[in-house]
Amino acid sequence: MMESWNPTIVGDAGPKYLAIVKALAEDIRAGRLPPGVRLPPQRTLAKQLNVDLTTVTRAFNEARRTGLIDATAGKGSFVRSPAAPAAEMRRPPPPGRLDFSMNMPPQPAAARLSERMEAGLAHLAGTPGFLHRMQYQESAGNLADRAAAAQWLGRRLGTCSVQRVLVAGGAQVVLVAVLAALLKPGDGLCVPTLTYPGLRMAAERRGVRLIPVACDADGLDPDAFRERCQTEAPRALYVVPTLDNPTTATLPRARRERIAEIARAHGVAIIEDDAYGALPAEAPAPIAAFAGDITWHIATLSKCVSPGLRIAYVAVPSTHETVRLAAELRAINMMASPLTAALASHWIAEGAIEAIAAAIREENGLRQAVAREVLQDLEIRAQPCGHHLWLRLPEPWRRDAFGAHARQLGLSVILSDAFAVGPAPEALRVSLGAAPDLETLRYGLSLLATLLAQPPGAVSTVV
Repeated sequence: MMESWNPTIVGDAGPKYLAIVKALAEDIRAGRLPPGVRLPPQRTLAKQLNVDLTTVTRAFNEARRTGLIDATAGKGSFVRSPAAPAAEMRRPPPPGRLDFSMNMPPQPAAARLSERMEAGLAHLAGTPGFLHRMQYQESAGNLADRAAAAQWLGRRLGTCSVQRVLVAGGAQVVLVAVLAALLKPGDGLCVPTLTYPGLRMAAERRGVRLIPVACDADGLDPDAFRERCQTEAPRALYVVPTLDNPTTATLPRARRERIAEIARAHGVAIIEDDAYGALPAEAPAPIAAFAGDITWHIATLSKCVSPGLRIAYVAVPSTHETVRLAAELRAINMMASPLTAALASHWIAEGAIEAIAAAIREENGLRQAVAREVLQDLEIRAQPCGHHLWLRLPEPWRRDAFGAHARQLGLSVILSDAFAVGPAPEALRVSLGAAPDLETLRYGLSLLATLLAQPPGAVSTVV
């Protein structure tokens, strides 16, 4: 028995019971607590740590649930052998699978989304000529919705001409249409080495050649982009400038300007996927704000309001490009939903979009704080207002083994393979928005952290 086991608990580590579990997992992983060793009695450990007995009891219950230890009435608690079946760890957490895979905004009560939806639709139904808006519309969107889009885009782009703005049924539809308008099969498209899977899928279907460009902590490396322009002659560049998916990097203003200069010098069009640009309270100006003549700027409501709206706005370099893109949109999706486009326009006019985005921003801050607390011993990159974080797997974990064990635990995550253009790093994206509340989020992240605190061989394979 290890009566002297006395873990080091960091003072600002959040709930002390989780800190005890993490210390236990780390000592097991490091070999300081070998399999089968008996832990000190809970009352003894509580006295050593100067905490309530209930805190230690809660920690031991969590350690048993996640498969770190076994307990037998009258005998005590023991470090679980790696060969022992991790029955508690295999059990899917209630109320089912925990989804960390879908990069969607949370739906905080402060956003009043249902209330706003009901009131907005009632307002539209009572508007003269509403039934006419429910008929077929122009593929670029009707003039009223394009004007609302120009107003909303103008908050970040500056003055935005209605003639250069289109309304579409979601950002993915726009990406497919833009690639069709810009690139022929075999043309080169520069992308970050880790890039959005939807773009990869659209490029593959188009037969476009993806050219990976190196990145660092600030995002796309301008020097690497210049080298690719000189050696590969790409036709376009795809970039997520703010809260990159998946790395969370945000390109600084100076770097955006350099990228635009290089693209202009080499005749390269820029596809700016600004899906997350409305989330930060302050962010560098989009590339389209100072290089609009070469930039196809895409802004969706899916990440700052709700993916259910399926509304995206596009600012194109010229009115000529508006005609080209409208033709591609018509071939792909005919038109955006007139109902959701009208609702989005109404929300823009009354300021609801900003209010919803602000509530989501605040909720994201709370969720990111929980993630920092629970995952503090792991290497993560994140932004306080973002929906997701980027997590490097600790040694000796490999992503294939981790993915299999995560599925056994009922955790859905996206491994780096989905984003990699070339070799994939040992990493994964963890999206925080789908969890229904903070407690469910904490539960799932604690499960993930506890799994990663053990060596892969300590987690039994389920047959």
